Amino acid sequence: MSKSVIQTDNAPQAIGTYSQAIKSGTTVYLSGQIPLVPETMLVISESFAEQAQQVFKNIQAVCDAAGGTTNDLVKVNIFLTDLSNFATVNEVMSQYFKQPYPARAAVQVSALPKGVQIEIDGVMELPE
Repeated sequence: MSKSVIQTDNAPQAIGTYSQAIKSGTTVYLSGQIPLVPETMLVISESFAEQAQQVFKNIQAVCDAAGGTTNDLVKVNIFLTDLSNFATVNEVMSQYFKQPYPARAAVQVSALPKGVQIEIDGVMELPE
């Protein structure tokens, strides 16, 4: 099965040796998104809530570019530098997803790229 690169200017450009997403068949593997504003490639702010909003906007943009929506995500992984922000993640996430929600993991890590507080990656299954 062949794979194709998913790329959009509506999400931050890759800052390393990776693609925003890769499509293989009807499955799309989304790379981790951090709270960079696509136009400036700068972190949106120090506010955790604003960082979470930006990450979900970036995820949504990559899903759109792949021909799906956030509701087509079947699995997301959320990386936080402070697990006490978990309730805020749930609140923000509820603005981007409808039930049935994707499977999810949320873990605390010691650090993330560019000193951000949140990163999210995921797997999307496109409608056939």
